[in-house]
Amino acid sequence: MTDIAESDTEEAERSTPGNFFPRIPTQTAYTPAPVTGPEPHHKDEAFSTSWKSDLPASVVVFLVAVPLCLGIALASAAPLFSGIIAGVVGGLVVGALSGSALMVSGPAAGLTAIVVTAIGALGSFRAFLAAVVVAGVLQIALGLAGAGIVGYYFPSAVIKGMLAAIGLILILKQVPHAVGYDADFEGDESFLQANNENTFSGLTQAFNRMETGAVVISLAALLILIIWDQTRLKKMKLLPGPLAAVALGVGMNFLFGIAAPGLQLQAEHLVALPIPDSLAGFAGLLTSPDWSALGRPETWRIALTLAVVASLETLLSLEATDRMDPYKREAPTNRELMAQGTGNIVSGVLGGLPVTGVIVRSAANVDAGARTKASAILHGVLLLLAVLLIPAFLNSIPLASLAAILIYTGFKLAHPRLVKHAYAQGWYQFLPFVITVVAILLTDLLVGIGVGLAFGFFFILVDQFRAPCYTVVSPHGSVLTRLRLHDHVSFLNKATLTRALEGLPSGARVEIDGTHCERIDHDVLEFIADFRETAKLRGIDFRLVGISAGATSPSH
Repeated sequence: MTDIAESDTEEAERSTPGNFFPRIPTQTAYTPAPVTGPEPHHKDEAFSTSWKSDLPASVVVFLVAVPLCLGIALASAAPLFSGIIAGVVGGLVVGALSGSALMVSGPAAGLTAIVVTAIGALGSFRAFLAAVVVAGVLQIALGLAGAGIVGYYFPSAVIKGMLAAIGLILILKQVPHAVGYDADFEGDESFLQANNENTFSGLTQAFNRMETGAVVISLAALLILIIWDQTRLKKMKLLPGPLAAVALGVGMNFLFGIAAPGLQLQAEHLVALPIPDSLAGFAGLLTSPDWSALGRPETWRIALTLAVVASLETLLSLEATDRMDPYKREAPTNRELMAQGTGNIVSGVLGGLPVTGVIVRSAANVDAGARTKASAILHGVLLLLAVLLIPAFLNSIPLASLAAILIYTGFKLAHPRLVKHAYAQGWYQFLPFVITVVAILLTDLLVGIGVGLAFGFFFILVDQFRAPCYTVVSPHGSVLTRLRLHDHVSFLNKATLTRALEGLPSGARVEIDGTHCERIDHDVLEFIADFRETAKLRGIDFRLVGISAGATSPSH
């Protein structure tokens, strides 16, 4: 681009979300909530005032996180406890360092395929842990280099489509667990499942192999959640509906064992947390990295893959969480990359899976009414304490109860209002939204987002091609056509300017006024230079104002 009036820095500071240029966060981290909404507050609000909201929310996130951490570890062909370690680190380390008020971090289903392949390629889980540590270092480097700006380029329609798709995935993937068919691991987001089924065939199998006890428990839990959300019970901040649903499920399964043994759920339908017999046994569950693996090129290649994919998933989750935030706060992306990198270093050293920002737990956190990042930190504390103090109690929680919580969360994410709102914004917003939803449902989160981004950027390009980069300021009936260029003219605007000039009849008089133009792309300048020559042959009187003749020289 050729500078006309001001520097790149000044231009970047003036960019807004609606422009072609990236959205740059202002010093104010959020916009005030509407008068009818929740009271606005700062994201660093004191825990003494936020604990009535953050503590119950942390319990909900903790309950959701336990089976997800275990399920993702199982699907990754890693020790079960590595998922718990990643969950604890995601809460305590990343939660403390993050600039996000509501995003929750932990092991992510989107990385399972990479983890399985990496462990096989490196030959051991300990060698893989060395790659996780290196990936964390690379993420910190990405944050320091300012790579977090990528997060500002995600189109709004794609982010909304991702949230709706996650909601539908939660419903479709959790229904089997709700009816007692637990063949697929908890937290799976891919269309093709590890048990050689897909999302829809898994549903068919689930309804053919239902457990009556699971159906009764999940329906009761859903009923509790709906009642809790629609009545005055919602005001009981210290007893959230999801906790009541879980307690009801535990109690019902216990009573089934006494009064109706045929309905009682067995161990395969309950949470399966590893139980250390002592502190020494707990320490034995930790795994140290095999540092000798750092001498192998495969380790660095895998580390780079983990760093890039985990960073992209984190930035996507961060953008989605910011949109779900009722206070509309914006978290600093570069700080988030450095926080995630630190988390991966700690997780790798302790024997945990890679950590990223995760949408499902973040959505549960927002839905549970969290106000600050204390909720994410406390969920990590609860994970740690639960493993040490009450693992046997957690292992009595039916997966059907937790499935009901996630189904209810999924319905809120994919509410029909979201589709109606996207449709009302026009086809350029609605088509990328629908394509993103369908692509994620039929592939997985990262592939689907890639497809959605490709279509989203396509529509942005089409819009830029069609948008004029000039204003016609000549009076009606004037023999002179004066085109006043806008502040910024990029190569994407070349098509509209080309159509305007090439469509002029022979003998026309035209003037391009660049006095108000601050930046103009070199491609556009070259076209103007070429048109100056062809205008003479066509008898067109062509003038330039505010743009020097030297600037349009091809050799300039």
